[in-house]
Amino acid sequence: MMIALPLLAAMEMGRIPVVVLLIYMAVLLGLGVLGYLKSRSSEEDYYLAGRGQGVLVTVLTIMATFFSSAAMLGIPGLIYRDGTAFLFFALNLPVSGAAIYFIGSRVRRIGQARGYVTPGDLVADYYGGSRLLRMLVALVGFLYVIPYIIMQIKAGGYLAQRLFPDAAGLTVFGQEYGVFELGTIALSVLTMLYVLIGGMRSVAWTDVIQGVLLLSGMLVAGLATVMAMGGVSEYFTAVRSLPSEALSLPGVSGAWSPWKLLTICIFASLSTMIQPGQWMRYYAARSSQTLKRSALIFATVLPGCFLFGVMLVGLGAHVLYPPALVDGTLMPHEMIGATAGDFDQVVVAMLQEHIPLLLGVGFGAVMVSIILVSVMAASMSTADSNLHALSAVLTRDIYDRFIRPQASERERAWFGRGVIVVATLLALWLVGLGSAPGEFNPLTMIASLMFVAMAFSGQLVPLAIDCLFLRKGTTTGAICGISSGILVVLFFTPFPAMIAGDGIASSWTGLTKLLSGLFDIGFCGAVVNTLVFVVVSRFTRPLPAEHIAAFARDADG
Repeated sequence: MMIALPLLAAMEMGRIPVVVLLIYMAVLLGLGVLGYLKSRSSEEDYYLAGRGQGVLVTVLTIMATFFSSAAMLGIPGLIYRDGTAFLFFALNLPVSGAAIYFIGSRVRRIGQARGYVTPGDLVADYYGGSRLLRMLVALVGFLYVIPYIIMQIKAGGYLAQRLFPDAAGLTVFGQEYGVFELGTIALSVLTMLYVLIGGMRSVAWTDVIQGVLLLSGMLVAGLATVMAMGGVSEYFTAVRSLPSEALSLPGVSGAWSPWKLLTICIFASLSTMIQPGQWMRYYAARSSQTLKRSALIFATVLPGCFLFGVMLVGLGAHVLYPPALVDGTLMPHEMIGATAGDFDQVVVAMLQEHIPLLLGVGFGAVMVSIILVSVMAASMSTADSNLHALSAVLTRDIYDRFIRPQASERERAWFGRGVIVVATLLALWLVGLGSAPGEFNPLTMIASLMFVAMAFSGQLVPLAIDCLFLRKGTTTGAICGISSGILVVLFFTPFPAMIAGDGIASSWTGLTKLLSGLFDIGFCGAVVNTLVFVVVSRFTRPLPAEHIAAFARDADG
């Protein structure tokens, strides 16, 4: 799986990328060991770092978890492909900040009062301790985490190709591994190691380094793009000259209707902020005030970085290397990539092409290496959070509740580490399966994986809003609602057609194609989820009034 390289991507960078990468890896492993030395031998400390994280660590770990390889690769690729239509996606950042402020602070408050560790702890406890509901919440977490881990691992392969374009592959036991495969393995193993070693404390500390790197990388990428086009005035003059379809909705590809963008901005924001990794960060904060301050920083800093970094790079690339229709398929410019799935490569290609021209080959090579490592940081900071969260969810919500309730804390800790290893290997296998020619490859672009993952996570939104604010639903209503939401989202993916066959699947694919063109797919699932939840709750036994009152006291403070 090789991709076209820009003119200067094959420049002689010597050992600079290797040195930069080794320093970065050493720092991460060092923080992993330090986190282990500072930790206490308890499950709560491993998963929540003792519930004592301050504002700086909290806001940077939330930012780093939020800004994944989709933000540094997938979303710039969408902007490069479609133009200004995706500008409105920036609205999801203040909405996400509001979710941290209002939802996160309540999650943290009741989590502290009742000793919760996972989303399933809170949701299942409110709805009468339902074992089935706990399993469904764990399933939602799994369906969110696996696509997101795959997304980050793919980014590691892409970056390896860019950093080491001339590197030779390896043959192990007759199996050939190219640069892409070696990159995915290296990122996976490194991330897995420091998560295994130090738990939440190591993950949060590494997120601080990675958060600073990715924010800096975004700003430098935006500056390099503007300077490459002659300055601010020249940049905006060039952008204004783009074809009308690149400056209006629904974009060049016709994919972004106003309602679809609106539902993505609102619903995807909520979905991203209640996924297991972020939910557990709320529990880990020192206080609700810590989360509220973090929310304000999040909602002011990230929009500026997004607009100045991601947007400027994507639009600048559209000016310099416009995509074109080839046999009816929208394709990236040959300087960006060689296939319809290579729009993701735009940031890396722009950096390698223009930073050396601005700074010279020597210093430019250093800066390119550092910024590409910042893109890797975006991938790793999300992968580590999701691996860590999946470990907690499967250990506490499945193993501890259903398989080995009598397990000791030490046994649960080892099971959780085993989950991290198995999940990493599963994601690596799926990445390899998807990149093999002629094999299963339903999701080609990194951004596609992001939207599918968020659609599953979003099925927690109706339940979270009800148990934290409204408190009107019933246990049966919650079970029926989340089940129907998961089922609806599954119909928007290729998996039902793979199982049932194209003939049977054709009966619903027309409808799902129409709806996905109009709305965010997670929103479609949540609408059905909410309707079922409300109707079933209306006709089933309500929760005891004293139980609701006690929960409300802990949540409201």
